[in-house]
Amino acid sequence: MMEHVTLGKTGLRVSRLGFGGIPIQRVDQAAAAALLEAVRGGGINYIDTARGYTVSEELIGQAIAGHRQSFVLATKSMARDRAAMAADIETSLGNLRTDYIDLYQVHNPTPEQLEQVCGAGGALEALQAAKAAGKIGHLGVTAHSQEVFRRALELDWVETIMFPYNIVENQGEELMRQAQEKNIGFICMKPLAGGAIEDASLALRYVLANPCVSVVIPGMYSPEEVAGNIAAAGDRTPLSGEEQQRLEQIRQELGTSFCRRCNYCAPCTAGISIPNVFLFHGYLSRYGLESWARDRYGALAAKAGACVECGACEERCPYQLPIRSMLKQAAKDFGA
Repeated sequence: MMEHVTLGKTGLRVSRLGFGGIPIQRVDQAAAAALLEAVRGGGINYIDTARGYTVSEELIGQAIAGHRQSFVLATKSMARDRAAMAADIETSLGNLRTDYIDLYQVHNPTPEQLEQVCGAGGALEALQAAKAAGKIGHLGVTAHSQEVFRRALELDWVETIMFPYNIVENQGEELMRQAQEKNIGFICMKPLAGGAIEDASLALRYVLANPCVSVVIPGMYSPEEVAGNIAAAGDRTPLSGEEQQRLEQIRQELGTSFCRRCNYCAPCTAGISIPNVFLFHGYLSRYGLESWARDRYGALAAKAGACVECGACEERCPYQLPIRSMLKQAAKDFGA
């Protein structure tokens, strides 16, 4: 049985395992329909997507046609002013084929941008107008920095906060506890550290063992992934001593300087798919899948060695990764 909880002060009843809508961009409409049917059949009712996820909203909207009432729909926009946010809300409604969205979130603002959102002429004005009109049910914020998380906790209109939490990223735990105390729903993103953690079952069990987590949203793009994640979410057996040791091993292997594949570094001046370079490098250096990693790395249009060291990617990275030096290491290890 899928566990359902109340999403903080929203009052929405949501499955603790939600559907992350980033990977759905990889599939066609027929596959998306089968995927969302597996989601619905498995008792998952929370769906996360975003305006920035290319065709994700559209694929989801078509896939759930006729079953809108079965789902809690959450999306988000990177618009910071009133006009742009108002336009994005209308686009989301059209894409999702609905007349209301349960949760609309301000997507990954910097501290300065969050101030703009809340100021005169800011995006919050459009969100509140849409809420008053019945187009939006609830409002939230997504963040990658603790500073934004901390600030969002102080805003009376914020009903949910989305933030990374996983085996190797627990820097937000104290803020998560504060969110729970304030009855602000906590949405866990990056439960697999952007794909860096291979043991999805262990990763999800770790996340869901924390009562501060309202809902966790791993990305899924196949019915098989859905089934595996549902099984993990349903396993409430306490982590064994051996599993705790495995957690520590994963922490030691990954450390803190790893790519979460959020893609905020894009576009690269030299056309390098930076997240994919680091993904394949991880398989090469951490998991011993040399042939697999080299084949896929070789198919990339631009290799790590093409980096011109402009530094634009590092300015955009929410995790302050030393991307240029990491690309140099990848080029050295792959030989290109």
